[in-house]
This record gives sequence, structure tokens and C-alpha cells, in this order.
Amino acid sequence: MPVTAPALHLSGVVLPEAEHRDLWVTDGRITFEAVPGAETVSRGGWLLPGLVDAHCHVGIAAGGTAVEDLAAAREQALTERAAGVLALRDCGSPVDTRELDEHLDLPRVIRAGRHLAAPRRYIPGLAIELDPADLVAEAVVQARRGDGWVKLVGDWIDRGVGDLAPEWPAEVLAAAVAAVHAEGARVTAHTFGTDALPGLLAAGIDCIEHGTGLTEDLIAEMAARGTAVVPTLVNVENFPGFAAAGEAKFPGYASTMRRLYAGSGAVVRAAYEAGVPVFAGTDAGGGIAHGVIADEVRALHAAGLPAEAALAAGSWAAREWLGLPGIVEGAPADLVVYDDDPRADLETLQRPQVTVLRGVLVG
Repeated sequence: MPVTAPALHLSGVVLPEAEHRDLWVTDGRITFEAVPGAETVSRGGWLLPGLVDAHCHVGIAAGGTAVEDLAAAREQALTERAAGVLALRDCGSPVDTRELDEHLDLPRVIRAGRHLAAPRRYIPGLAIELDPADLVAEAVVQARRGDGWVKLVGDWIDRGVGDLAPEWPAEVLAAAVAAVHAEGARVTAHTFGTDALPGLLAAGIDCIEHGTGLTEDLIAEMAARGTAVVPTLVNVENFPGFAAAGEAKFPGYASTMRRLYAGSGAVVRAAYEAGVPVFAGTDAGGGIAHGVIADEVRALHAAGLPAEAALAAGSWAAREWLGLPGIVEGAPADLVVYDDDPRADLETLQRPQVTVLRGVLVG
């Protein structure tokens, strides 16, 4: 249904252009032409295109299980909105949350359907578990159910090996990615280690989640292909805990996770410097609280991205990557206002002052 709300007026410095402008919101959209009678709701702040959490799981509860009902999923989305996140790329959920699209006070959700994993090679109950022979067909099913993305589990601990190991043969990956691309969708994959990455990149995958195992050669290949990475650094902070939990039974895995943790910041910095598109995602859901995108943006900066690049990774650059406009004439009015310049101090992201979602003042 069309959004019907009072016309709004805002003025301030519009990012990323950093120009001081007046803008109006009417019929849910942005215009730079004056709208008589509009209510002025913000003056003198910094106007930022709505933040994006590019790796989020609406529908996964604490402990890695499905939420009990859609009311719980709605609360997760509201927590994201309170943090200034107005668009979510949901990288796999066991719950069909499409009904939430009717809740116009919630962030826009771009779904990847269900995780696709090999049998007993992921968190129990979250993924559709498949033999390699069935991956292509199910990837097509998920491409048709999602919003332009399919999520593979590229590696996970192999109990027989005692360490991280790839989940899919290279030829199966190539066929699955090609089939999803034929449906007009993109493919991303969870990877912690290194061994799964050559096959995923050779298959033409569009994005790597986490990517802690990236090497210099693999980063160069990603840059050449335009393959993106979403490092989820707030989740990588859990790697020492994962290592400790697995130490007794899988010492090789524990050693790998500690090594990957130690090099995670350098990997992100090398990817950015090589020209790999880097986007901010928290992996919220399960072990990560919702509403921590500001922490992820700051973590990207701490890893070596300039402050403005880290901010872009969680705002206008991520929106462009996902096909969402920024603050431009005729765009849906999804924006957040801050009292201070977030480029100068990323801590400012913790304090959104005004939030407009679909043309409606929601915060």
C-alpha cells in the first residue's frame, strides 16, 4: 500500500556529497522542491542514507535456533531500526519472514532464503542439508524464494578431518552458481578458512561472508572479478571462544581459528587496499545481538579502512550494491539524521537523532 503521511522538511549536510541542502518528503519520497505546509523535523544535522546491515539473520534467536514466532522476528527488526539500519540483507533464516514486508514500520529486508549446507556440516536446524547432487536444484528453488540472493555454507568443521574443510566439489559449485545467475540472482557463501575459497571464486560467486582465510592471491582474484566481502568483524571476535570450545576434541580446528582471528584485521585491510568491495555486516542473530552496525563500521575502520570508506560500507555504498538509492530526487525516503558529522567521529552512529523510513518519521 502507498505510504500516506504528513509532508516533512529537513535541512542539513547531505552525505556523501557533503552539501548543505533542504529536502522534503512527500508521498514517501524525497524531493528537493519545496512542499508547502511541510513540517520541519530536522534542521542543521547530518543526513545519511539509511544504514545497511549487509549480513543479518532476522528469524534466528539467541543460541542459534529459529525464533518462536514472527513477533520475535519483528522485535529483531525493530532493534535494527533503532540503530539506524533501514535495510537488511538477511543471509539465511529458517523462518519465512516475508509476512513482515507488510509491516511498513520495519526495515526493508533483502532475503537469501535458507542456508544450503552438506549433511551435518552446519548448525543443526538452520540449513537445508543436501548431498552435492541436489545442490543445483535447491539453489534454484532458493533463488526463486529469495530477494535476489542465495546463501551457501562454503566450509565448516569436518569431524573426520578435525578442522575446517570445504563442503562442495568444485564442479557442483560452478553448476549451482551458474544456475542461480540464470535466475537473475546472486550467490554468497559462508567461509572461515582458505581451502573452500578457490572453488567458490572459480565458480563465479558474487560475495564471500567472513572471508578470514583470504590470501594475497585470492584477494587479487576477488578484486579482478569484482567479488565482494562482508567481513563481519564483530562475529570474528568470537573466534577465540570457538577455538577454546573445540580444543579438546579438535585441536587442529582450534589452532586454525586462532590463526584466522589473529590475521583478520590484516585481511580486511588488504582486501580494501586491493580494491575488493567491502561492506558492513554484523551476522546478527544467534550469537550476535541485533542493532550493532555501528560497532561493525568502527571495526572496519580499526582494521584499516578510512573512516569515510567504513561509513560508506554501512550506508551509501552498501545501498548501491543492493540496488537501493541514497538521498536523491524521487528516491524512497529512508534516511537518518545525526547531530554531528559521522565521518569525523564514527561514534556518532550510536546516536541517531531523526529516522525517516518509507517517508514516515519513526524515530
